[in-house]
Amino acid sequence: MDIHSGSCLCAAVRFKTRGALTKLTYCHCTQCRKQTGLYYAATNVQDGDLELEGAENVTWYRSSPGAQRGFCRNCGSALFWKSDSAEDISIMAGAFDKPTDLQPGNHIFCADKGDFYDIDDDLPKFEAGRS
Repeated sequence: MDIHSGSCLCAAVRFKTRGALTKLTYCHCTQCRKQTGLYYAATNVQDGDLELEGAENVTWYRSSPGAQRGFCRNCGSALFWKSDSAEDISIMAGAFDKPTDLQPGNHIFCADKGDFYDIDDDLPKFEAGRS
């Protein structure tokens, strides 16, 4: 079984995942750009496959009616995105320790992307979320 670990910048929040990680989704929505400064890259794991240490240091921000974002309350690192109706959680790719073995997957919310960069790879691109 694949086990991956990671943390926030200050290591007040540490995590381990069990099982294979999904291909990366690159989200270009306005919220992700404002939270991270660019776009985010995230993989998903089932809720039961995430072990979290320092959960008391995660602040959850309700960013939209059906989802929330988790970040470290000490250093501000963006860590998680969670839909209220999903049984999985998105984890920011940059929070993982190396080696990640993460692979690119697709781009979502391309219609909202910043005007200061181009998306010029051959990955699938969706104007909004995946259907």
